Amino acid sequence: MMDCKRVAKLASTALILGSVLVALVACSGGSRVRKPAELAPVSNQFDFTPVWTTSVGSSEPFNFHPAVAGDAVYAASHRGNLAKIDLRSGQKVWEVSVPDRLSIGPGSDGRTTAVVTTKGTVYAYDDTGKAIWNVSVGSEVLSEPVVAGGVVIIRTLDSRFVGLDAQTGVRKWTYQRQQSALSLRVGYGMLAIGNEVIVTGFSGGRFGMIAIANGGLVWETPVSFPKGFSEIERLNDVTAKPSMDGEIICAVSYQGRIGCGQARTGNLLWFKDYSSYTGTAQSPDLVFSSNEKSHVTAFAVKDGSQAWENTQLTFRDVGEPMAVGKVLLLGDAQGYVHALSQSNGEMLARIRHDSSPITAAPIAVNGLILVQSQGGKLAAYSPK
Repeated sequence: MMDCKRVAKLASTALILGSVLVALVACSGGSRVRKPAELAPVSNQFDFTPVWTTSVGSSEPFNFHPAVAGDAVYAASHRGNLAKIDLRSGQKVWEVSVPDRLSIGPGSDGRTTAVVTTKGTVYAYDDTGKAIWNVSVGSEVLSEPVVAGGVVIIRTLDSRFVGLDAQTGVRKWTYQRQQSALSLRVGYGMLAIGNEVIVTGFSGGRFGMIAIANGGLVWETPVSFPKGFSEIERLNDVTAKPSMDGEIICAVSYQGRIGCGQARTGNLLWFKDYSSYTGTAQSPDLVFSSNEKSHVTAFAVKDGSQAWENTQLTFRDVGEPMAVGKVLLLGDAQGYVHALSQSNGEMLARIRHDSSPITAAPIAVNGLILVQSQGGKLAAYSPK
């Protein structure tokens, strides 16, 4: 069960406001203090050599991710700064000020870069930083836009997917999901596969594939099913972006299950009880995830058997994982980046990136590891 602090932060209702109040009242007494594990000394088996560092401004209290397209990285702040940064040098190519505060980081294909304000207005910029259009989607947005196939895809908090023409902002399609009585108030990540489809999670323990061109649902698969008596106990959302390696796609739900299946059909090969809201990362043979206690676990992609579990980061609130080469990278709430061995979960290296939380997954691109903290520090490291 998620601790009360997390329930208060994440729970949001579309239809039953009283459910949240009940949850908070239940959490008001007898809650257990979560003390982050002390970090054991580690002798780094490789170094994270800083290549460049810059500041893009704080994203707190939101969870912003940078976006990489071509030879540039795009990053933003809650106050409305949006920057295009040269991937090799870290120099800002351009920086603009969006007219309002932002609720989520950018999406970009290198030609069109989109951000969304706290009022639900989408602002789009071209490759020179010139504003080209803005459109209101009429609802709060906590999920990063996806820009692919000439479409800007926006996912609103009221379970709508909106496809906007990347050049004009004209609405091309809308896909509406039925709202659950209670769902987690977080961004539901979208994984773009080429310029054809996105894969994303839904409330109620399901995830699915949506066509970018017209918003049509290609397939939908349950990972898990709600259980329990109260609305809080029945929270069962696939909030984090699914992961994919080759033809295998994996997803995990909060208070539910983790599972892997065929990307073309969504048919699951296996699933097992597990709970996570930070998502999965994959290698060809393993899928990795962390639970609410920040215990990191690896499962075999072929059958779901547990390969290892690392409990050294207990209650350190690790963020989204990223698998690259032979290591698994995760940030934590105190600004550390941890590198674990994919084969056995051994702690291989650690760096202090910042003093603010790292909730977004690191990004591996062109031999660099990009890390952005909620405090706004964005840096590129070369692992050696």
